[in-house]
Formats: sequence, structure tokens, C-alpha cells
Amino acid sequence: PGSLLAFCPFGCQFQGPRGGSGSFKDFGSGFGVIKELNVSPCPTQPCKLHKGQSYSVNVTFTSNIASQKSKAVVHGIVMGLPVPFPIPEPDGCKSGINCPIQKDKTYSYLNKLPVKNEYPSIKVVVKWELLDDKDRSLFCWEIPVQIED
Repeated sequence: PGSLLAFCPFGCQFQGPRGGSGSFKDFGSGFGVIKELNVSPCPTQPCKLHKGQSYSVNVTFTSNIASQKSKAVVHGIVMGLPVPFPIPEPDGCKSGINCPIQKDKTYSYLNKLPVKNEYPSIKVVVKWELLDDKDRSLFCWEIPVQIED
């Protein structure tokens, strides 16, 4: 209810904050630095997400702050409006990150997401954010996707 789309799973490897072999947008990772983004499968952009399939994402980032916990917040941007997308495991500490998060340490955040059959076939931008225990952004990125049958 209230969610329209799927998470940001792709298959290309994206390097650095402005993307090397693909194009993701670093959207205000003020308290962390994205080192690498790998979403699979996603051989081309926009990433084609097929209904009934499962996708994975791995974000390697360095935290500029300490935090006891972290939580992921995902939105699909539809016609300029953010639509919340609940993910199965929003707790970053259960998604490859050993908490507490330490300043200047590099982490690999891992998550998976199935694309449900009931999602509409639509082009959207997925915005994925990981917040610390004070709701500050450890990383935040966007990528265009196409949900297909």
C-alpha cells in the first residue's frame, strides 16, 4: 500500500560519485562517500527490472561519521513525486554493515529486492538512501529504471 515501484537493482558496476561505467547520481551523500555501486543484473541503462525477478545491490562507501545504527529509505520518483518503497530489510546493520559504524571506515552495504508482479510497467527514478542514527545521509543515490513484464 502506497508503494509503487521496485528498488534499485541493476547489474552494471558504477564507480565514483559521478559514475564510471554507468550513470548513477550521488544525491547528497554528505556524511559518507560512495566508492562503488554494483547492481545486478543490469547490463544497460535505464536498468530493466522484470516483474517476478529478484535483484541485488552492493554499495561500497566510507562513512565520515560514527553511528550506532543505520536504516535504508527507498523512494520511486514518479512524475516528480517521491513514492515510498518499503524494502524487506531496511536495517543497514543487517545488510552487510557491522554496526556500530565507525568514522573513516569503509563498508559494503548489501541488499536484495524482488520486483513484484503487481508493480506497474513504468519508467521511474529510484532514490536509495542510507541514514545514520540521527537521520543524516551516509549515502544517497538515484538511478533510472524501467519496470517491465
